[in-house]
Amino acid sequence: MKSYKVVKSGEPLEEQQIDKPSPSGKEILIKTISCGVCHTDIHIHDGYFDLGDETHIPSRVTENLAMGHEVFGEVVEIGEQVTNIKIGKKYVVYPWIGCGNCNECQNDMEHYCSPFTSENIGVSVDGGYGEYVLVKDAKYLFDAGDTPEELAGSYACRGLTAYSALKKAEIMDDESIVIISAGGMGLLALKIAQAAYNVKTIVVDIDDEKLDVAKKAGANNVINSKSENASEEIIKLSGGKVTKIIDFVGSQNSMSFGYGLFGINKGGLYVLVGLIGGNFNLQLPLHTFTARTIKGAYVGSLKEMGELMELVRSGKIEPIEVEARPASQASDTLSDLKSGHIKGLVCLKH
Repeated sequence: MKSYKVVKSGEPLEEQQIDKPSPSGKEILIKTISCGVCHTDIHIHDGYFDLGDETHIPSRVTENLAMGHEVFGEVVEIGEQVTNIKIGKKYVVYPWIGCGNCNECQNDMEHYCSPFTSENIGVSVDGGYGEYVLVKDAKYLFDAGDTPEELAGSYACRGLTAYSALKKAEIMDDESIVIISAGGMGLLALKIAQAAYNVKTIVVDIDDEKLDVAKKAGANNVINSKSENASEEIIKLSGGKVTKIIDFVGSQNSMSFGYGLFGINKGGLYVLVGLIGGNFNLQLPLHTFTARTIKGAYVGSLKEMGELMELVRSGKIEPIEVEARPASQASDTLSDLKSGHIKGLVCLKH
């Protein structure tokens, strides 16, 4: 089988011919149809996450890794203990697989399993940049209904993360929320918010082209944060008080801008999702005085994946367009995503 692998951090992926995995026990072998290219892949490929002040934390990439954690594919082989999965059926694969033994794994928080023990697909074990992916149990497979095959895999990470972040935002009926980023995850969050909540959406970005895409996707309002009086305009659109912000960028600049939208009002809730990196200077007395909350959102649980995919199958989440590229363009696609040349979602097809 063909597999496009990280052989050294930051260097072009290498096309390799490797043996096709053979499932046993509860395992299922999936032939990759499409695999989303997520911004997290950039950090995995680089080999680190930026903590600011020139401090990095390793991404725990293993040598000779096929990335790709947004997998959609077809069942081609099953282990001898698999009884409820049919050959030829197509599924989205939940990639945030833990050790199965720790407290987190035992309490439906498998995605919180330690990075030293987890078996996350495309992060610590080979993923969808290869032609085949080995899945350890049928519980990680989800029917995507009539979802276009180019989009389906994106629900396993960007869609799931967006859904979990929206839940963490504790959205109230007819509330205005600020979504920072009109990129792929921001667009998915927009569509999920429209499907699951009665909410007014304000999408913020620094790229007018991306904002145009968000507006066409149904955002109630779009604002370029670099424009004059951007903060004042957002506060006005929010009825004079911004209460909920979901930041899918996660940079020093995005959080400095977003956090400032709260002004001196009390009770603001900031959900931090993005991993661009850097640090943020928090004024502690102001944070306490205004009774604000900052929540980190890391992907989502297996239960949340089930909830999301039920929404997907119901047809309530309007699909968004995805650019499809051949898997052989994996390295170029990573470069284009890193440089900001991709305006929405992109996937690799085998």
